[in-house]
Amino acid sequence: MSRQKQKRFEELKERNNVLEDYKALYTDIKGNWNKLYFKNNNPITVEMGCGRGEYTTGLARVYPNRNFVGVDVKGDRLWVGSTEAIDENLSNVAFLRAQIQSIESFFASNEVDTIWITFPDPFKRDGDAKRRLTSPRYLEYYKDLLTENGQVFFKTDNTQLFDYTLETLAERNDIIDLEYTRNLYNSEYMDDHYGIKTKFEEMFYKLGENIKYMKFRFDHEK
Repeated sequence: MSRQKQKRFEELKERNNVLEDYKALYTDIKGNWNKLYFKNNNPITVEMGCGRGEYTTGLARVYPNRNFVGVDVKGDRLWVGSTEAIDENLSNVAFLRAQIQSIESFFASNEVDTIWITFPDPFKRDGDAKRRLTSPRYLEYYKDLLTENGQVFFKTDNTQLFDYTLETLAERNDIIDLEYTRNLYNSEYMDDHYGIKTKFEEMFYKLGENIKYMKFRFDHEK
């Protein structure tokens, strides 16, 4: 491990806005984010696989009366978003260091109002499809966590992953209000993302990749 990573990991241990497995709140936070961490009743947005937390912090600036949680397993990446939130005094931001497949251990049913999935690993091999953050098992997680009118937002540069996601959603009978575009920056949905870009989005966009985007809800009656 590099000295920089080690230094960042040590700093995370002292930060209140990052929940890791050795901190008390880590095992008590499920169903209690607003009570124990944010100490308000504002709606919660979760960024799955948040990386450096560009959307977590970016949306927190836009919506000071909403709460935002970025989830990722990479501590050195979370350090970047955590530092930004501290520097800007964003008290409506938290970061959770955890695997997405264990997300139900940290959020209760109907606790989340909005989910963002921004430029996840496409896991291009067919054998890795179940690891994609829009695969059936993850969609089931999201449906359980979301409130009745909760919404999922998804952005990617990867055409294969985008097509896979559309096909996966089409196989379900509980997807409603689905809207999408294969060219976000030349579409009616430009205002949806408030100009926020992740590191990967900047990189692929400069390489000429169109940014794909969709949003949808679940019908909780089905």
